[in-house]
Amino acid sequence: MSKSFIEQVHYIRIPVKDLELSAQWYRDVLGLQLLNDTEELAILKVNEGPFLLILVPTEDETFAHFTINNEQAFSIGFTSPELPEFHQHLIDNQVKVEDIKEDNGHAFFHFYDLNGNKLQVHW
Repeated sequence: MSKSFIEQVHYIRIPVKDLELSAQWYRDVLGLQLLNDTEELAILKVNEGPFLLILVPTEDETFAHFTINNEQAFSIGFTSPELPEFHQHLIDNQVKVEDIKEDNGHAFFHFYDLNGNKLQVHW
């Protein structure tokens, strides 16, 4: 098939334990715009683009990441041109963060939301 019928990724759903607290965290700590908050989900917008994060409450022990050889691997990656400043901002907000690493001129680090979802940011 040479033509894709898919235009873009519109949203990703993330499991959370406490929807209200998680929505506030993504808004206040990550600076995402909270568009809608109901009992079933919270919708957050990433800047002016079409991409959305949707927080979905669950009591299940599940995450928005997976494992490779029993090591947690992220599935959602963000970009930030101010990587060191963002890293320090997360530390200042008591977020669990890993050290900034570099790989062939590509800098990145991993961090965890309130629910233990492993995320990455790079530049």
